[in-house]
Amino acid sequence: MHRSARKMSRSASIFQFLFFATIVARIHWPNVSGMYCEDLTASVDRPHSASITDFGAVGDGITLNTKAFQNAIFYLSSFANKGGAQLFVPAGKWLTGSFSLISHLTLSLDKDAVILGSQDSSDWPVIDPLPSYGRGRELPGKRHQSLIFGSNLTDVIITGANGTIDGQGAVWWDWFHNHTLNYTRPPLVELIADCFCPMNSQVLVQHLTILAPISSPNSDGIDPDSSANVCIEDCYVRNGDDIVVVKSGWDEYGISFAHPSSNISIRNITGQTRSSAGIAFGSEMSGGISDVRAEGIRIVNSVHGIRIKTAPGRGGYVKNVYVADVSLDNVSIAIRITGNYGEHPDDNYDRNALPIISNITIKDVVGTNVGVAGMLQGIQGDAFCNICLSNVSLGVRSTTGPWNCSLVEGYSSSVSPEICEQLRTSPGPGQVCYDGNSYPAAAVQPQAPQKSSASRLLNPFRKLASL
Repeated sequence: MHRSARKMSRSASIFQFLFFATIVARIHWPNVSGMYCEDLTASVDRPHSASITDFGAVGDGITLNTKAFQNAIFYLSSFANKGGAQLFVPAGKWLTGSFSLISHLTLSLDKDAVILGSQDSSDWPVIDPLPSYGRGRELPGKRHQSLIFGSNLTDVIITGANGTIDGQGAVWWDWFHNHTLNYTRPPLVELIADCFCPMNSQVLVQHLTILAPISSPNSDGIDPDSSANVCIEDCYVRNGDDIVVVKSGWDEYGISFAHPSSNISIRNITGQTRSSAGIAFGSEMSGGISDVRAEGIRIVNSVHGIRIKTAPGRGGYVKNVYVADVSLDNVSIAIRITGNYGEHPDDNYDRNALPIISNITIKDVVGTNVGVAGMLQGIQGDAFCNICLSNVSLGVRSTTGPWNCSLVEGYSSSVSPEICEQLRTSPGPGQVCYDGNSYPAAAVQPQAPQKSSASRLLNPFRKLASL
């Protein structure tokens, strides 16, 4: 969990799960091509257990239970070196302010258990910004702590029998729109490591349903940020911003913090978003992003399918990214790479810090009712290279200019509608396409188009999106 694994940013409304786990251990992981998350498990036997009701909590949706959660977790900390403990939350509506987890703890929500976030901002403490950001993301200065928070933890599990964590985010969205916030809004769940810990991390995010109104501002779904060895799989997200977005710090602060996001597996994600992307990278990527494999992505009724965002001043890199088996329906722009995205934390960023975007492979993509096939735009003096697209079939509404490309280089095979000239050529000497392994593989020769398995899931996907 290095350095910040953030879930449902900016005070989400509903965070419902069958199962979610974060486990940190001293284990070395292989590269992303061999990392299929089998080594991760949330099945940990805790020899000690307590119910939140043992500490005076009342599940009526009215009584504030912050002290009960804090006292329960303090008590259970005594079992940390005895195999750890479980805090059980039974059915009911448990109103609370922010509380912090501890190592060797399982937080388990029963069926019909709902943890409700307080609508009083004083119940959400104000904390320092992430060092890789240098300030709050929305406002200069500090930020509110997440509803469920953890720092420098080992062996932590959040799980349940389809319980719910509800941040009651509407009040925060109103404050945001009315410009009455004093500090940056909190995430719903945030687990961070603010030390240079001598251990690799293991983070598993699995079987989540994350819901926020599509009009909710900046309500990202799942954000691995300066994080390594992360598995995200089997989730449904409907929200107002990126569904899954990989980040690694903001401009000079991310460059100085120098902790990349790497070795990340994203599988079987379904969702829709008002204004952003299904799978995204950046725009805060100054510490670097590499070795990311995303497969089995289903996106409907959204602006972007796949997106990379960066800008001069970011520095860093996005490289060795493999995205495959993608289905899109009613998406405005299927694939977008943007070299002039976003604002800066302050005026101290290095305008000459140009990002490196390379070894990006996107293949086996099927899209229906797509507005524009792609917009791929690099930076003057900083062409994005080794952008490889293959077996891409998009039903595009626009009859003119389905692709818009500038300052990009790469290779394509079996792309419809025909891709822009910059990516149309056959592979030249030394040209490579990243195949999801640690090192790029030689670009393959064109093959006959094959039907992506994504297309077989479009109909049930539409049914899910209509819920």
